[in-house]
Amino acid sequence: MKKHVWLIAIAALFLSIVANAQNEFGTGKPSVQVLSIDSAPLQRGKAATVTLNFRVAPGFHINSNHPNSELLIPTVLKLDPPTDLSLGNMTYPAGQDLSFAFAPDEKLSVYTGDFTVQATTRTIGSVHAGTYRIHGELKFQACDNSACYPPKSVPVAFDVKVVNPPSTRVYHNPAQSPDVH
Repeated sequence: MKKHVWLIAIAALFLSIVANAQNEFGTGKPSVQVLSIDSAPLQRGKAATVTLNFRVAPGFHINSNHPNSELLIPTVLKLDPPTDLSLGNMTYPAGQDLSFAFAPDEKLSVYTGDFTVQATTRTIGSVHAGTYRIHGELKFQACDNSACYPPKSVPVAFDVKVVNPPSTRVYHNPAQSPDVH
């Protein structure tokens, strides 16, 4: 009889944990969402900055890109550019040092609310003018004040417009005198 009570108690606890996780993450409210992505036109041979804006849902935090412990999962943006473009120089914001009820004596480097990641994009070789699609994902581990949840990722996709550099030709009209204004 005691065995059955323990099994029921364990099953109820497990179902409570699963239901809580589904309520937090399964209601269509992701813990992190992409707000906007700003990409300036890219000229061949030049660099441009792409700014990716994210929001951590209220009540949650995620580890920064450089958490205070190597045991914590960092937030990382992985981008997969087409072969005609390269991406580099990822710039993450500094994390905010906060302590939580589950570790009150330890400060964790986290992101809360809105945060921005920037990347530098460049053309490779003699890329043609046009629009190029970049896909990727933001990988993170979300936590609330009492628990951390399994790592997740949010898909990211945006376009980079490559434009031809301005012409450097100087046109002369031989029929016009250089003294005429």
